[in-house]
Amino acid sequence: MQVRNTRERYGLMAVSLHWIMAVGVIGTAITGLWMTGLDYYSPWYQTAPFWHKSVGIALAALIILRLLWRWANPSPAALSHHQRWEVVLAKVIHSLLYVLLLVIVISGYLISTAKGRGVSVFGWFEVPALVTGLPSQADRAGFVHYWLGVTLLGLVGLHALGALKHHFLDHDNTLRRMLGMRPRPSKEKDA
Repeated sequence: MQVRNTRERYGLMAVSLHWIMAVGVIGTAITGLWMTGLDYYSPWYQTAPFWHKSVGIALAALIILRLLWRWANPSPAALSHHQRWEVVLAKVIHSLLYVLLLVIVISGYLISTAKGRGVSVFGWFEVPALVTGLPSQADRAGFVHYWLGVTLLGLVGLHALGALKHHFLDHDNTLRRMLGMRPRPSKEKDA
């Protein structure tokens, strides 16, 4: 597999970034939802937020890298048999995923820095608290972070269902392209 995208398929870089981010986003979301139920006496009360924040900052860097890669290396063209509404819906959902990810990361940063402390990233370095002391900063950012996180999970589910629909019902190469697999032998609808 080549590193860059072609008109027909995604390259190694796009495929790798997609799946690393998919695992990171789903894992961070599940951890975040789980953390809301922890009490002060839980052994995970300090540890879970540390990992959640660290992975969140790493995802922020990956989002930026992915957007830069996408800008410098355009995505393959939609398959010719895709309906116009499918192409438009896919573009809207992809755009929303990026916007939600960026706002979720920013709101998470605002929660973490509300008291003036930076965010430790895996204990390797600290992202400084540049924005702090806004009125009800942690509460407002927490509301945004939670609800956009739930919305993101819904969109991720819709995105996955679309890929599965193309693979199992349409029998086309949409999912295979993002898995880095060779396309199925060409039929009229994959041309």
